[in-house]
Formats: sequence, C-alpha cells, structure tokens
Amino acid sequence: MDQLFKGLDDIYNEIVDIRRHLHQHPELSFEEVNTANYIAAYHEKLGHRVRKRVGGNGVLAYLEGDKPGPTVAVRADFDALPIHEQTEVPFKSVNEGVMHACGHDGHTATLLGLAKVLNGMKSEIEGTVVFLHQHAEELPPGGAIAMIEDGCLDGVDVIFGTHLQAQMPLGEIGYRTGPLQAAPDRFDITIQGKGGHGAAPHETKDSIVIGGQLIGNLQQIVSRKVDPLESAVVSVCAFEAKNPYNVIADTATLTGTVRT
Repeated sequence: MDQLFKGLDDIYNEIVDIRRHLHQHPELSFEEVNTANYIAAYHEKLGHRVRKRVGGNGVLAYLEGDKPGPTVAVRADFDALPIHEQTEVPFKSVNEGVMHACGHDGHTATLLGLAKVLNGMKSEIEGTVVFLHQHAEELPPGGAIAMIEDGCLDGVDVIFGTHLQAQMPLGEIGYRTGPLQAAPDRFDITIQGKGGHGAAPHETKDSIVIGGQLIGNLQQIVSRKVDPLESAVVSVCAFEAKNPYNVIADTATLTGTVRT
C-alpha cells in the first residue's frame, strides 16, 4: 500500500491536469465521444487492453497482474450536466451550457491516475483489474444497464466505486455497510389548464396555481406515505410556465427526482 500511495503522490499534478482538461471540455450524457476517446487513449498509452463503445460510449480497460487472482473492477463516470458555468477559473468550461458540476471530471482523473500507478505495480498485482468508465450516469438509468448488457461485468468478482462529496471535510473518506448512495428516478409532469388574461383569472384554469398546489402536495408523499425509518426524497427541481407578464399560462411543467 505504501508503494501505491507514494505513486499517487508522485503523479498528483498529472491527476490535477487531467481533471482540469476534462472540466474544460465537458460533454453531456450520451454525447461523450471526445471524452471517451481521451480515456481510451490514456489507457492504450499505458498498454492496457481497451474496449471502446461498450453499451454506447462506455470504455473498459484491463490490467493483467503477474500473479493469479480475482478480477476486480473499479468504476468512474464521465458525463457532465446541462449547467452554465459561472466560475472564472482558467480551466472553465469551453462548451456553453455544459459543466462538470457533479465531480465526474474528478472521478475520471482519479481512476486514470490509479490506472497509471497500478500499471507500474503489475508484478505485485494478483489477478486482473478492470477500469470501468461509465457514460451517461446523469440520465438514469443512463449507461449502466447498456454496459452491463454489453458484458462490462462478465467475469468480475467484485466492483468498487467512489463519489466526490464536497460536504465532507478535506482528507476524510465516508463509507458504511449497506446502501450509501441513492437509487434515482426522474419524473416529468405536464399540467394542461386553460389560459387567459391576468385581469380575468376567474375565466381560466390556472396551470400555475395548480402547479403550486401540486408541489406542496407532493411533499406529503414522503411525510405521510413513507416509514420515517426508511430513506426517500421527492424533489421538484424545475417549474416552467412561460408567458407574457399579463397572460396566465395554459400549460405548466414540473420536473424532479425521486431518491430511495
């Protein structure tokens, strides 16, 4: 382990450079062609056997240890989010409206750095290490199911994954027995009302008022339908009903997530 930690410390600056490059060139879910090529090229330079376009844009790389043993997979995702970056860092996103706001650039940089260090330790490795780079994590079920169907876990005995957690103090690692992260689902709700002039709301079926009431009622799903000892979250994350300032919208849309 000392050799591993020293190796990671030695290439720390390279890991930072990889992360900043990925941050500067983010790609949305199912559109990560350049990112996937970058990942594959890095592994190929190390001499790893590489599978591209696994279940879409997924990438697999294999490191064969010099000793017999199990097959261990280590996983990271690499897609970005449709968010406009408002920072002014030198490595700010060059793709308008796309940003690595969830840490997947850090996940990928970490895994590539680990791959490089372990590559220099082949004589000590017992078994095979599979570096599993998942695309499209941000749009559940995303790329995971397609990659599994395409054989990314065939022959794998155990798999490990991590997630950056900005809320945790620097230098600490969080873990637990049992579930740690959430199973996500997305919902989209369209409210079809009847629009009209803002001066005559009594002649409308106001989709905005209905949407406001619906948001409040949705909160009762967890508070009144889920056992308090169980984990569940229902969040409405977008509410849109665009119209001129004096016209009541006939249509409103709600978009959100359910986590369990």
